[in-house]
Amino acid sequence: MTVFYGWWMVAACFAIALYVGGALFYGFTGFFEPIVREFGWSYTQVSVAFSLRGLEMGILAPITGILVDRFGSKKLILAGASIIGLALILLSFTHSLVMFYTAFVLMAIGTSGCATTVLMTAVAHWFRKNAGKAMGIVTCGFGAGGVLVPLIVWLIDHYGWRTSLIVLGLSMWALGIPLSFFIRHKPEQYGYLPDGGKMADQEADPAGHETDKGLPLREAIRGRNFWIMGIAETIRLMINMAIITHVMPYLSSLGISRSSAALVATAVPVMSVAGRLGFGWVADLFDKKRVMVVTYCAFSLGILVFSYVNFRWLLIPFLLLFAAALGGGISLRSVIIREYFGRASFGKVLGMIVGMAAIGSVMGPTAAGWTFDHMGTYRPIWLFFAGTSLVALILILYLRPPHKSD
Repeated sequence: MTVFYGWWMVAACFAIALYVGGALFYGFTGFFEPIVREFGWSYTQVSVAFSLRGLEMGILAPITGILVDRFGSKKLILAGASIIGLALILLSFTHSLVMFYTAFVLMAIGTSGCATTVLMTAVAHWFRKNAGKAMGIVTCGFGAGGVLVPLIVWLIDHYGWRTSLIVLGLSMWALGIPLSFFIRHKPEQYGYLPDGGKMADQEADPAGHETDKGLPLREAIRGRNFWIMGIAETIRLMINMAIITHVMPYLSSLGISRSSAALVATAVPVMSVAGRLGFGWVADLFDKKRVMVVTYCAFSLGILVFSYVNFRWLLIPFLLLFAAALGGGISLRSVIIREYFGRASFGKVLGMIVGMAAIGSVMGPTAAGWTFDHMGTYRPIWLFFAGTSLVALILILYLRPPHKSD
């Protein structure tokens, strides 16, 4: 039986997401303390640099959305993988704060071609009925990237953070560049319809516009749903990036060993895989808005528990609640945008919403670092985040029924 090519693209996007998630997001918590020790920079200064990764979700995301709708995902992934490798190698030669920040800006530019907007757009064009499953699998790649965290920490501890960055950069080139050639733009260009159906009694549409329907960007941004999703995503990413960036220094501040903290940092994305795939599958069966509300409930509870993990046994409910909700939220964002806004401007709409959310992704890690620098504890900021997450939950309840066109 012939496998629909869309699933091969899902596999390629999964692998790219795995490496980007592990090497550029979850794994960077292992670089935090070694860099602070070598340069004597404050937690706030280092947090600002780590927050610059959020540029790919900020200024660059709307631009990326426009480019991916126009040129397709393949070209952007190829360019992104090339730039990421260069940025990681440049970062290994850091000797000043300015150079440190510059390398992170370059990394953000590269990541914009290999992260959520581009990968989700590639998959959204090839699936409709199975969009939840397909997008869930790809987002599982970001979560599965957590398995790289122990390896990255081991590399840092045995060979130093500079050598580790060179290894990560070369590996990005070796993996990302070849995989980019598996990506194709729209199924209509190859005689298919989303989910694998053949274009009956007509030739393939070389421009890929035959079944492009949905809200134009201008109409989408005038609607309430767009702004609800944008604000809710801003809150969610603010919290996600803060916890992902500071999980190891936070646990270390509670007297938990670096090796144990690394295991928790690994467990967060790895356990989120169940949420990414599970909630993506459930979203194909039930009302997507209600499923999203469930994720925010678990998200808030998980953050509250995280505030008190000085009681070690609370790490278990934290991982179960927060990790599952983290994964589910990521999967459902793209699924809901596909459902509520259609396919015609998917990349642009996703890019604009992710761009808004980048405000939170930059604020979160910086606020957490500032809190620890000035208060000597992370608990106040975690409690604030737990309450803020409830605001996002309430907003999601006000989403209007979706636009029904493809």
